[in-house]
Amino acid sequence: MSAIDEGIVREYFEQSGFLVRQVRKYQVQARKKTGDEEIDLFVYNPSWLRGSRRPDFFLFSSELPLVRRAMIAVKAWHTGVFTPNMLRSSPEIFRFLEDNVLKEATRFFPAGEGGDQGDDLIKILVLPSLPTQEPFRSQSVAMLKERGVDAIISFRSMLLDLIEKTEINRNYGKSDTLQVIRILKNYDLLKDAQLDLLPERATSTNRKPKD
Repeated sequence: MSAIDEGIVREYFEQSGFLVRQVRKYQVQARKKTGDEEIDLFVYNPSWLRGSRRPDFFLFSSELPLVRRAMIAVKAWHTGVFTPNMLRSSPEIFRFLEDNVLKEATRFFPAGEGGDQGDDLIKILVLPSLPTQEPFRSQSVAMLKERGVDAIISFRSMLLDLIEKTEINRNYGKSDTLQVIRILKNYDLLKDAQLDLLPERATSTNRKPKD
């Protein structure tokens, strides 16, 4: 996973007011990851309100205020779709949910005051996409839930949110991710999703052959 993939996730949560901790600065390639290395990011929401319901499985920006703290695994396989077959043949996707990894997470999120035992720790998987057709989409969701994933976020969802929030007239000198988005928007190479849909549809219509 490249730094840009993790940077997108970090910016997405930071833009929503989360405190983000990167677990490590190195990549693991020649050996199996240890427990703490299966987790890419920890996030904490200082604005979380006690008594809030648990967030939905599909975690969009509107659901983020319901997350108090979470451990995140980023699977940046951008050319892949997380089909039932891929999930069955890729056990590494679920290694961040193993008992030894979850125990490691308690070191970063110790039990809090008032008898809090960490039941609000959300296990989030960041992935490229799920199947769009049924029954494969529902099967993928069921498999993820059965293995212990509490919520998923797609890269598309995060990028659309960041594109919408990035302003052209601001200099994001402290964020390479936001600065690149700002430059692309400034030169009309990248537009807000809502504005980009109509031109795309019009272009498609114009290309239809005449009778």
